[in-house]
Amino acid sequence: MNVVENQGKTLNEALEKVLIELNANQSEVVYKSEEIEGKLFKSSSFLVSAVTKRELLNDMKNYLQTLVEGLGLKLEMETRLQDDTFYINMYSDNNPILIGKNGQTLKALETLMKQKYLKDWNTFFKISLDVEDYKTKRVEYLEKLAIRIAKEVRDSKIDVALDNMNSYERRIVHNKLTDFKGIKTTSEGEEPNRHIVIKAE
Repeated sequence: MNVVENQGKTLNEALEKVLIELNANQSEVVYKSEEIEGKLFKSSSFLVSAVTKRELLNDMKNYLQTLVEGLGLKLEMETRLQDDTFYINMYSDNNPILIGKNGQTLKALETLMKQKYLKDWNTFFKISLDVEDYKTKRVEYLEKLAIRIAKEVRDSKIDVALDNMNSYERRIVHNKLTDFKGIKTTSEGEEPNRHIVIKAE
């Protein structure tokens, strides 16, 4: 990864130097700074380390490749950077293993990457991992399931408890049924066994 470092009397001066070296503007880079105390009568200065977001995305791809190949899987990836979110969509020779039950392996990989780059750059990055659009398909499935069960509950007046879901998936169901007349949704149970109950009103 091409990390550029430069020093200046002020943070802005040091940052300006690395931006010139990277031929980029501030919105296109990730940087961290360190104040260096001066010795004796010398004033303190600032050291800035920076990398372009495109370069960082490529590093994330390489890191992920190493992690996944450690699981014994072959992997191809598509990447994009949009609205300061790093998107990586993976294609492997065994997607179910990569996704895990209810997306748990995928979520763990995402968390691991966020922690690594937070540690490296003192910055929280929005990193979204997916496997052959699993997340998109999962949202569509949950929304269809929510509507189908809600209709059954409204007609039968019998409450239905859905399977355990993480907070993100529960929010999808809650949001989908917000304006659905004749039913209400509640989250019940303790993590990781928290689930939604669809109830007739």
